[in-house]
Amino acid sequence: MYRFSRPTQPEWQEIQGLSIGIVAQGRKAVTEKGRCHVYDQFHYLVINGDLQFQSEVLEASPDCPCLCLVLEIDPSTVSAISENMPGRSRAEPASVRELADSCVVSALDDEVMSSVLRFVRAVGSDVDRRVLAPLYLRELVYRVLQREQFARMLHFAAQQAAGNPIGAALTYINSHLGEPITVATLAAQVGLSPSAFTRAFRELTGSSPYQYVKEVRLNRARELVMDRRVGVADVAHRVGYTSASHFIKEFRTRFGATPREYVSGAAGAGASI
Repeated sequence: MYRFSRPTQPEWQEIQGLSIGIVAQGRKAVTEKGRCHVYDQFHYLVINGDLQFQSEVLEASPDCPCLCLVLEIDPSTVSAISENMPGRSRAEPASVRELADSCVVSALDDEVMSSVLRFVRAVGSDVDRRVLAPLYLRELVYRVLQREQFARMLHFAAQQAAGNPIGAALTYINSHLGEPITVATLAAQVGLSPSAFTRAFRELTGSSPYQYVKEVRLNRARELVMDRRVGVADVAHRVGYTSASHFIKEFRTRFGATPREYVSGAAGAGASI
């Protein structure tokens, strides 16, 4: 959350990914390609990625500071949530020209603001930031997709995936470890055929998608195992294994010990130092 106690002059800024700008108090403006977009506590801003623009605070004072934040949105989150909204049409844009706009201002209603406030409160606590903040961010994306930005958000997300398909796939993998992940799923997320995706993935990472996903899952499992509050079966489920015995077998193959043995060995090593 950014806080300004007075208006500012226009400053050049750059955003690398699809983002949502929120003003809780005060008023801001973003100017890109000669077009000025003003937003405040009643409006939010959707910004396409890889964009340079000028940003300025229009209204702020010591007694009533401008409070604002910018949330970067994972394109794979937009795609995943939209797939669970079958009632929405993917062919909703008013015009091709409107889809080409890099910045768009929309009305901010109570539901959208409530999801923003839940997210902001969650990031104030270490545990809540890890557990609740990602859920509230997904809720915010869902609320935005429920409204007039549905087609534009999908368009922006697809543009980013097309510009860096493997990067988008890696982000999707890391944020969906607990779900089934197949080559077909990953390829569909980034708009490539399974064969083209596998070839591009191997060229960039040096491994197949299957090998990469398994490695990420096991490394994440190792981190969870070291937290003794999490049981082995729960760890297996969190990283996408449906069978605890299969998970234990693969963990032993990768790290040379079962999860329980691995924790005991780490504890013993720590005690001997």
